[in-house]
Amino acid sequence: GPNGELPPDAGVIPRAVQQIFDTLESQNAEYSVKVTFIELYNEEITDLLAPEELSKVAVEDKQKKQLPLMEDGKGGVLIRGIEEEIVTSASEIFTLLERGSSKRRTAETLLNKQSSRSHSLFSITIHIKEATPEGEELIKCGKLNLVDLAGSENISRSGAREGRAREAGEINKSLLTLGRVINALVEHLGHVPYRDSKLTRLLRDSLGGRTKTCIIATVSPAVHCLEETLSTLDYAHRAKNIKNKPEINQKMMKSTLIKDLYGEIERLKAEVYAAREKNGVYIPKERYYQEEGERKAMADQIEQMGITIETHQKQLEEVQDKYDAQVRECSNLSSKLDATERNLEKTCKQLANTQDDLRNCQYAVKERDFIISEQRKAENALTHQACVLRADLEKSLQDNALLFSKIAREDKLNADNRSVVDNYMSELAQQVASLCDTVNGSVSKQSEHLNCVEKLCHSFQHAHETDVGNMKKKIAASRAMFVSHIEAVQNVVHLHKASCNAGLDNISSLASSNALSLAEFLTLKDNEVKSIFDDLQSTLSTQAGEMAIFARDLRQRFNDSIESTKGISEFADGFFRNLLEELKKLENHAVNIDDIQMKSITDFQKAYEEESKSEEEKLIADVTTLVCSHMRRQKEKVNARLTNLRETAIENKMFLDGHVTSMEGFTTDAKRKWQAFAMQAENDAKDSAHYSAAKHCRMELLLQQSVSTAESVFETWRGTRGAVNDMGTKHVSTMTSLIRDISDSNEQHDLEVSAARDAAEEDVAKCTGEIIQHVDQESEQKLGIVSGIVDTVKEHTRSLEVFREDQSVGASSIKVKAEETFHQRYMDYEPSGTTPVRSEPEVPTKGTIESLRAMPMDALLEEFRENNSYESFEAKELKPSLIPRSPLTQLN
Repeated sequence: GPNGELPPDAGVIPRAVQQIFDTLESQNAEYSVKVTFIELYNEEITDLLAPEELSKVAVEDKQKKQLPLMEDGKGGVLIRGIEEEIVTSASEIFTLLERGSSKRRTAETLLNKQSSRSHSLFSITIHIKEATPEGEELIKCGKLNLVDLAGSENISRSGAREGRAREAGEINKSLLTLGRVINALVEHLGHVPYRDSKLTRLLRDSLGGRTKTCIIATVSPAVHCLEETLSTLDYAHRAKNIKNKPEINQKMMKSTLIKDLYGEIERLKAEVYAAREKNGVYIPKERYYQEEGERKAMADQIEQMGITIETHQKQLEEVQDKYDAQVRECSNLSSKLDATERNLEKTCKQLANTQDDLRNCQYAVKERDFIISEQRKAENALTHQACVLRADLEKSLQDNALLFSKIAREDKLNADNRSVVDNYMSELAQQVASLCDTVNGSVSKQSEHLNCVEKLCHSFQHAHETDVGNMKKKIAASRAMFVSHIEAVQNVVHLHKASCNAGLDNISSLASSNALSLAEFLTLKDNEVKSIFDDLQSTLSTQAGEMAIFARDLRQRFNDSIESTKGISEFADGFFRNLLEELKKLENHAVNIDDIQMKSITDFQKAYEEESKSEEEKLIADVTTLVCSHMRRQKEKVNARLTNLRETAIENKMFLDGHVTSMEGFTTDAKRKWQAFAMQAENDAKDSAHYSAAKHCRMELLLQQSVSTAESVFETWRGTRGAVNDMGTKHVSTMTSLIRDISDSNEQHDLEVSAARDAAEEDVAKCTGEIIQHVDQESEQKLGIVSGIVDTVKEHTRSLEVFREDQSVGASSIKVKAEETFHQRYMDYEPSGTTPVRSEPEVPTKGTIESLRAMPMDALLEEFRENNSYESFEAKELKPSLIPRSPLTQLN
């Protein structure tokens, strides 16, 4: 507006900025104002005040530099690489707001023509210098964060698609996280999820820190926006219930701030120097982000462990309550148990007496039952044995009658078969005699055929031995020819080796001659360099004389300066002596404090260890009861010890403050005298500067002479280098020609070896063809011999076939006769089925029968008592039977 006034419709931010500057101007104090403007888009932070590169075209979706969000080590966050603009008036802030707002990401939706797609944070930092009544200067710091949150968006109503839908999702996600943080702060939960979103991390101090916070909810009076209006109002109402603990703006001494700024300047200088000299420590960007991620993960883990500890504490309290209830219930049950135990003891005594009587009766019954069972076993065994013997006797009588009838039948059948066998034996003897005559004739014919085959085999063997001899001779001739070719190749190789050795000798002699020529050349150039160095040495001697005169004059001037600095030294000596005394006092006091604190900590550690041991023994006996009391006692002890240490630290601070005040007095006197000495030193320095300028002109002349001498040395060295290069080129060309000659020789030897190899291949091929031809001829001769043997064998096979037919007829007649004799006339015995099976009757001995008798009554009682003593019977648990049994019931 006119005259710097705001228009009536100005918003909150312009009015706040104007009020800030009006207040600062009214205080008439020195101040500085810095502003930052960032944007949070899709969980990525960008600086809206960063200068743009001229080579890039400004478009809506251009890629902006992302800024990392880091921990500052004090529970807060900082943005690395953010631009801070220094402003001096409200108009400059308005200009920066317009410049940054023009870079914000906006888009048109169905609900809004210009919808913000990101959150923004505009921060104003103010430093004001104040003076205390003692004259000490302080710096007061204040900060104002102005946040513009993008509204939540219903995608189905706004019509967002693809990139716009992702933007809306990120906006809703950050706002939901902000809502969870607000709920956690209102309900005073142990864990507040600040780290779930960068928006909540940036607003951590504003939401639950030490600041004053104001939230403005923007709503619409339209009916179709009723749901959004109610949600926004509920959001703001819950945020209103957050209780912060605001603190006064931080104040710091001006000297402390200046010291911090000097340290920052030195650090930046070191980084610039390291970057210029490239000798600093650099790490890759990926590693830097990885380390930052690890730090964030460790912070999350520590926060999660704190939540876990709180959860365990609550669980421990619940377990303690349950344990107290169990203790009360246990005391009631203990009283009931005592009464029950007394009744049980009385009943047990009565039961013991009854069990003794019952045990005696049961033992007597078992004795009687054992005697009855043993006698009944003996009676049953004797009865069974008598029945077995009667059955065996009846079976033996029947078997005897059947055996006599079978013997009679077999005698009659054997007489008939004997007459049939005798007749068959006489006929079989005649037929075997005629068969022997036929076999003898066949054997003589087979002998003749075998002699013929033997002759053919002997002739085939003789022909095979002759062929083998001829083959050996041809192979020997081929071997001799191959050996001669190998010797020719070896001679060619020897010639090649000799030529290579000669080439190497030539190379060696050439290298020696080159080395000698190079040595002579270097000797010649050495003399030239010596003369140049003599000239350079004379020039340097002249410069040394000038430097000696210059040093003598400077020495005189330095003696004058020494006289003037003696006064400074005496005063500094006294100042530092006083300072040393104060430092000794501080050191002694610090040593005493350290000894006291170390002793206190040691005593506390010992007491804590002893208490821990005793508490550990008690915890083993009753863990749940003693955990809470143990932690409470440990907490009280630690708090008491910390209180003592805190009081000791306060006393030390007061002591140090007194000594620091005295040292400041010494420093003020030293500063005043040092300024006087500085002015004197400045005048001396000006005189020395004029004298040094005159000598500087003289040194420049000598330096020009040295430069000319160095240029002549350089020209000499350039000529030397050219000569060496010419010698190297000559040497290379000579070596190249020599190597080319050796290569031509190698190619000639290669041709000779190839010719020898071709000749050997032709001879081998010719010899191989002759061997193959001889083998074919031998194969034809052997085939003729084998065909003769095959004809002889076929003829012999036909005669054997005729002989086989003749013998088959005779064998068939013998077979027919044998079948007629043994199947029709020879009679086999037909079993009647009444022959008894052979069996051995079991006849018991007299001792076996005696062992079946029962023992006497006394022996049975003695045996029962040995196997079942009354003591072992008493040790067994009684199992009374509820079913009555008759005394004469049969026992198994």
